Amino acid sequence: MTKQRKVIIAGAAGRDFHDFNTVYRGDSSVRVVAFTAAQIPDIDGRMYPAALAGPGYPEGIRIHAESELPALIERHGVDEVVFSYSDVTYRHVMSLSSIAMSKGAGFRLSAPSKTMIPSKKPVISVCAVRTGCGKSQTTRRVAELLRAHGKRTVAVRHPMPYGDLIAQKVQRFGEMADLVKHKCTIEEIEEYEPHIQNGTIVYAGVDYEAILREAEKEADVVLWDGGNNDLPFFKSDLEIVVVDPLRPGDECAYYPGEANLRRAHVVVINKIDSASAENIELVRANVRRVNPDAIIIDAASPVTVDDPGAIRGKRVLVVEDGPTLTHGEMKIGAGHVAAMHYGAKEIVDPRPFLKGSLIETFAKYPKIGQILPAMGYGEKQMADLKATIDAVDCDLVIVGTPIDLRRYASFNKPAVRVSYKLQEIGEPTLANVIDEFLARKPAH
Repeated sequence: MTKQRKVIIAGAAGRDFHDFNTVYRGDSSVRVVAFTAAQIPDIDGRMYPAALAGPGYPEGIRIHAESELPALIERHGVDEVVFSYSDVTYRHVMSLSSIAMSKGAGFRLSAPSKTMIPSKKPVISVCAVRTGCGKSQTTRRVAELLRAHGKRTVAVRHPMPYGDLIAQKVQRFGEMADLVKHKCTIEEIEEYEPHIQNGTIVYAGVDYEAILREAEKEADVVLWDGGNNDLPFFKSDLEIVVVDPLRPGDECAYYPGEANLRRAHVVVINKIDSASAENIELVRANVRRVNPDAIIIDAASPVTVDDPGAIRGKRVLVVEDGPTLTHGEMKIGAGHVAAMHYGAKEIVDPRPFLKGSLIETFAKYPKIGQILPAMGYGEKQMADLKATIDAVDCDLVIVGTPIDLRRYASFNKPAVRVSYKLQEIGEPTLANVIDEFLARKPAH
């Protein structure tokens, strides 16, 4: 018999499982000996269960911390490390490649053609070049336009399987009660709740072949709602990619964001209301250089505040979306923009008041600065977030997260909510794009 090739999949509880399911699960010539985990807390130490891994893995596959990679390669005599997560610099990818090669293993990136599942229904994907570009609001805008055409639209969200992986194999969210039913974390609720409130059914989970087949049963159009700057899991008929002029140059410096940009049929340059003209034009030039055939849409993310008068003259704590500040490396978000626009006296630095896991978060991501990331990957993190907010010496909390945190935690000080939605500027618009798409590929 031919000797099995031993593989480790380096991931972050998402793309790694998908790559295994689509490329390796049924391949008897390969033995996946381990997953490694990065970016997301408390993922390592678990198992990818046998019920999902298939008959070739009766004991499942253990998930280790990425720091154990060199030892794992030596212990198992690994032939190849497969890199399977997103929103990292090219330097990070090649550093991991060097670790693998220093221990005698090869290094691989999975080909998109091998991991994108074809659908029986038209598929539109919305992805980005970095975390925090505005792909979620773009996805919601596309869903709104499809509904206006009378199309049943089902959004399938990039995975966030932080709980019981078997129970999360296929998840459907059609009403708010489903968020409780599936024991969602704050990170998951931030992505699913806005869709549900807008009347869009959401699917997510672990096994995206099974998820797609369920979504197809109730969709005229399947809408891929990307995570981080990852590539779509489904073969898409229209690929929309969002870029961010607040981080100019990142569109060509992060994996796999540049791949998304090069594949895009449509590129949305978001946040032109808060970026400098120089940076907007730099991003536009980069888009035209690497993908001259893409349609470019200009867009803004104007903010609204439920009580803007409460901000003026106050010492405020700004709370923003967690991943946008951590591996997304954004310095500001909607809450910071609102604080400046509505005359806050001071933005209070939360770092002297951090509690529990938030101390570790700032140690891991020291560039976050004076904005508090709404880390909510589990009950402990949510408790630490509340304790930190309660401890900060400020007059007001500005909540700039995709959902209203006040519904999930009570604070000991007043709070206002900042919201935002995509607003296209000039021509062409997403409406033009969707009209043309449906004329070319009518949904049924």
